[in-house]
Amino acid sequence: MELNYQTIAVERQAGITTVAFNRPEKRNAMSPTLHREMYDALTKLAADDETEVLLLTGRGESFSAGQDLKEYFYELKDSPKEREAIRYVSHAWRHQILYHFPKPTIAVVNGWCFGGAFTAVASCDIAIAAEEAIFGLSEINFGNIPGGLVSRVVAELMLPRQALYYVLTGDQFDGRRAAEIGLVTMAVPRAELMDKALEVARKLQAKDKLALRACKEVFKQVDLRGLDFEAAYHWLSAKGDQLTYRQKGAWIEQGIGKFLNKEYRPGVEAMPSERGARE
Repeated sequence: MELNYQTIAVERQAGITTVAFNRPEKRNAMSPTLHREMYDALTKLAADDETEVLLLTGRGESFSAGQDLKEYFYELKDSPKEREAIRYVSHAWRHQILYHFPKPTIAVVNGWCFGGAFTAVASCDIAIAAEEAIFGLSEINFGNIPGGLVSRVVAELMLPRQALYYVLTGDQFDGRRAAEIGLVTMAVPRAELMDKALEVARKLQAKDKLALRACKEVFKQVDLRGLDFEAAYHWLSAKGDQLTYRQKGAWIEQGIGKFLNKEYRPGVEAMPSERGARE
């Protein structure tokens, strides 16, 4: 599989694939070329058997400064067809492909994270930020709104009062604050960031692959909060039956069976199985 690009870097090792924005001199701002390359890479990696967990990060001192204001906005202002085409690609990879990626995804926010980069962070299943990372919604400072899906994901993840404050003021906040208000899962010191991300990735690798995908589908294919309790019950029951069929009964035969045989403790570890673990 050919995965050589100009603006992103892809590394695969032991089932963990790292995709890094690779425009450090531009704070990894997302240009039209970067959007096209991310679309291509994620499309290929979604079907890549060697990719069990996907990490998304940035090279250098930034995660991503958001959309490249010059290349994405200003240079395309008089080219509506080209701008519409790249807007589609930008939206497709940051939400449609990444949000529904069939393997677990982890955003590893190493530094500056602004504007449109919020959508990519939100689309990942887990987000781990450096405590020193700087977040910001600076659109208000040049007379705009957090567009695309940024306002939507901010409203979804962040505490409402805090979300509106940062949208209206454009104030920056660090990784610790991002964890406090729900934008990221956790924050750790910058020096420990990648080690923590790999630790979580390996923990995910030990789980049953089909069960991981089913858990993602349960949370992401349907807004459970929008269903009444009876509808949610039937949806979850159907998904559970579907998983049992796909596994050929593995969670019952292996999961419960091996627990009853005292081979493992499901409260603290993954069931031992060829599907769920790597040697």
